[in-house]
Amino acid sequence: MLLVVLSRTLDLARKRLATLFASGWGYMLLLVLLNVAISSALMPAEGFTTGSYMMEPIVEGTETAEREAALRLLAVIANLLAGFSIGVAYLRRILLGAREFPLAFGARNLRVAWKLVILGLLGVLILLPLVMLGGVLVPLLGPIGVFALVAAPFVALMLVQRLSLVLPAAALDDDMTLKESWALTRGIGWALAVAALAVTLLAGIGVWIWSLVLMLLGALVSDMGALAQLRSALFPMGAMVIVTWLFASLHTTAYALARERYAEEVGLKTAELAEAEVRRRKATRETAARAVDAVRGLSDKRRR
Repeated sequence: MLLVVLSRTLDLARKRLATLFASGWGYMLLLVLLNVAISSALMPAEGFTTGSYMMEPIVEGTETAEREAALRLLAVIANLLAGFSIGVAYLRRILLGAREFPLAFGARNLRVAWKLVILGLLGVLILLPLVMLGGVLVPLLGPIGVFALVAAPFVALMLVQRLSLVLPAAALDDDMTLKESWALTRGIGWALAVAALAVTLLAGIGVWIWSLVLMLLGALVSDMGALAQLRSALFPMGAMVIVTWLFASLHTTAYALARERYAEEVGLKTAELAEAEVRRRKATRETAARAVDAVRGLSDKRRR
């Protein structure tokens, strides 16, 4: 199942790259303009030493340190808002063929943002106890405790991925709950988690390549002036677009596995959908069997 999720995600991302720009160009342009404005406000007298304001070190204790930190926080929030708005438009264009206003932003986007916040908080709430448990086990069990500590983030990621179908659902005005997402991802949770790790790695490589491209371009232009500000702005904008493109493709694929009516738009085959359904049913039966065994165990204890 992992190969199905990952291959379909990457295939979708490759084939629909033009769709990403067609559906999200308005927000991309807005991101460039916003980041150029912040770059011009934060540009040092000697120019950016790292190529982008987002990577420049903040010198603590200076008069401008708080202002720089506030502007960067504003930039992060704006980039995130624009990023998931691009993701919403991209997903809707693929699955619904929707052609909406380039800067459409409303209740739908806010619902996606709220679901994203909830998933982030749940991820933290899941991860903290696992890390604490791993920390306790390290001195007691040695290598086993270390393994538990290292595995904690992956387990948390798997659990969050099983709940993450609410994100594409919200983008499509589907009132899917966390409980429904959990049920629909039975049997494919580990595949989604490993695919998310692979996509994270690919996104990191993509951002690194993008930074190298901008670095090479920077060697051809002055460290000061409008071109330097544009180069500074293009790094956070490009990084957000790359991350959005890959993760939106992953969530679109995962959602189509759960909602089979969208399978054709994603390129999923009947056999792949059948495999996902078999895994869901098998996981459901195993869960039910464990519940029955637990009840029987309690009954046996009471009889004794």
